[in-house]
Amino acid sequence: MNWTDEGYLLSKTSYDENSIIIEAFTINHGKCSGIVYGGLSRKNKSNFQIANKIFLNWKSKGDNRLGYFTVELIKPIAPFYFDDKKRLACILSAASILKILLPERQINKTIYNSFEKILNDLTHKEWIKLYINWEITLIKDLGFEINYNKSINKDIFIEINDKKFKVPKILMYEKFQKIYKTDVKEALMFNRNLLIENFILPNGLKIPLFRKILENYYS
Repeated sequence: MNWTDEGYLLSKTSYDENSIIIEAFTINHGKCSGIVYGGLSRKNKSNFQIANKIFLNWKSKGDNRLGYFTVELIKPIAPFYFDDKKRLACILSAASILKILLPERQINKTIYNSFEKILNDLTHKEWIKLYINWEITLIKDLGFEINYNKSINKDIFIEINDKKFKVPKILMYEKFQKIYKTDVKEALMFNRNLLIENFILPNGLKIPLFRKILENYYS
């Protein structure tokens, strides 16, 4: 088997002295894993920053066997934010959420495009609000609809698994202007509860570390 595609790096782990196993979210083949020989070499190491956009050539002896990649860098993403811990945590949070929630080799161009968009939107002044909305959109795209009526004068709650959760202001008001630290924390915790109730608990998963780190910046 042999195919080429483009995608974003979601994770990497050491394989041997000079190689790594990566997971990439590709536009035409979904989330895929493979070995990159020489991925730890000085020449190639900088290409494998999480969320970098890459071109992949995948080869394997069969569809269900771990293959190997040759990789070329298309566009660096993470290096632009090495001096911005909050935005970097956002990138790593998004990538790690996709890593645990996306099924293997299932194409989803809607989620791919939304992930690409949030990476491009990190230069926006209200990037954290855009990220919060990205998480909500991801939850919906994975099959869990969230319905609530927007209201100015009263709190709105949704019920999941016989538990009630208050919908945060950031999600209720489309023209919500000033964003306070407490508003961000409230929204991140709301999304966290949705992830836990819909995905984490039913599948025996754990909230990714970098999602927790992002929350801590707004505590």
